Amino acid sequence: MNMPASSSNRGRHIAISPPHAEGTPSGWYVTSGPELPLNVLKGDLDCDCLVIGAGWMGLHAARRYAEVRPESSVVLVDAGRIGNNASGRCMGFAIDLAHNPRKHDFVEDVQGNLDELHANLEGNAYLRSAVEEHGVECDWDPQGKYHSAATDHGVADLVSFSNALDRMGQKYRWVEKDEIQSITGSRHYIRALHHPGTILIQPAKYLKNATLALPKNVTVYENTAVKGVQYGSPRHLFETTNGTIRPKKVIICTAGYLTKFGFYANTAIPVYTFASMTRPLTADELTQVGTHNAYGLIPADSFGTTVRRTVDNRLFLRNVYSYANDFLITRDQVMATRKHQQTAFNRRWPGLSKMGFEVSWGGLLTLAQNGGMVFGQLADNVYGAAFCNGTGVSRGTAFGKAIAELAAGQSSPVIEILKRKVPPSRAYPKLITSLGVRFVTGRRFKQAGNEV
Repeated sequence: MNMPASSSNRGRHIAISPPHAEGTPSGWYVTSGPELPLNVLKGDLDCDCLVIGAGWMGLHAARRYAEVRPESSVVLVDAGRIGNNASGRCMGFAIDLAHNPRKHDFVEDVQGNLDELHANLEGNAYLRSAVEEHGVECDWDPQGKYHSAATDHGVADLVSFSNALDRMGQKYRWVEKDEIQSITGSRHYIRALHHPGTILIQPAKYLKNATLALPKNVTVYENTAVKGVQYGSPRHLFETTNGTIRPKKVIICTAGYLTKFGFYANTAIPVYTFASMTRPLTADELTQVGTHNAYGLIPADSFGTTVRRTVDNRLFLRNVYSYANDFLITRDQVMATRKHQQTAFNRRWPGLSKMGFEVSWGGLLTLAQNGGMVFGQLADNVYGAAFCNGTGVSRGTAFGKAIAELAAGQSSPVIEILKRKVPPSRAYPKLITSLGVRFVTGRRFKQAGNEV
């Protein structure tokens, strides 16, 4: 099991620096409807299980633990507003099988891809149950995704991806130039591959509405950052700004911030990616963006531009990766990357791009030097899941569900798959890591060319 030595944490007070406030709100959040009723922890409380972090992992960990242990009191805390956290800043693809055709071993790693597919399908099924059984509104659209190419080297990447799909027995179809240009209204694209199985969602809307649908034995506190912890027995002690929480058991689902809780120090590589969203398009403008009312395009080159056309008739473009020193990205950095989304807009819809964007923002994803992840028991009655390494909706949901089941004493095929994952390795010193990330992302961004 992925379990670090942690006996030195028992009884020792650990000060925790809370997450930085984001420089700008997520476009998904500002278009997701009314905010949740704000409930901030004020005072002290005891509970059976505390879940820290209300993203894809934490929200579903709280839901699952409460389902499995309906007699238990579960507390879910988030340092900010649910839906405007890192999980609510993604592209909203619930992906059954991620793709990275430029990775050397992608085509050959059939078992690894099958394991990922199994876990992601579990995550998607759990998302679907929230929508179908609990009425969680999130613009659910199971149309699949288009892997789109704008250059010959992009098409070559798609061929590599198709080879991997063939070896796995996966269904897909090629979308030729006329069709992809009809779908998108853009002459930018020359070929695409449609892969079914992906669900498009509005992530902030899902996170907020799924919070409202949590079991009755879950209490949620937002704007409640954990500032310190003392691990102990029979209860741990977690300090927040306005009170303390004394749980018997804790599940930590705070992405890279898990490293601040006394585990896997100096392993997180914090990377931001950036996006911009237009205002709703007018009826005349909609005639220029294709025949599909909504779609999701993933670039053939992973450093290209990802595109969503949303159900509320907006265009949403994402590109640029940046190292986030101390997990911090400022508003000025978000605005500086906006020009790259504008360039992508100009290339795809030159007749529309002068409208610019209504909202721009950044979102955190946590990487490890070796691609490892955190999953399992970290100490006595302490569990954690973190480091999605991208594609967090399906994967994060599956991880959250599985870590809750593990904490409740259960087993499952997904738990066994995740137990086999390598833990995150120690990163190079921060200066070297930051320079390395900036060099690699800059070079790959430039190599992507017109795929951006």
